[in-house]
Amino acid sequence: MSKKINKKKFPKTHIVCTCKQVTLGEIIHAIKEQGATSLDDLEDFTEAGSCCGCCKCEEDDYGEEKMSLYLSEILDKFA
Repeated sequence: MSKKINKKKFPKTHIVCTCKQVTLGEIIHAIKEQGATSLDDLEDFTEAGSCCGCCKCEEDDYGEEKMSLYLSEILDKFA
């Protein structure tokens, strides 16, 4: 289950997808202004999650250094 992102504040400049350098602000814009409601939508609108996929959710994060914020968490909060 996704962690709550309320526990830590992230600036809109926070890089959520390191592969494509997509920021939290771009993700929020895709949700609020472009109507993204799924991980596929976010990938289509921003390219976030389209490379390694570690930024999608904790379960998909196979990297040695774990992400601090996941696309699924952002969707849960804003969509």
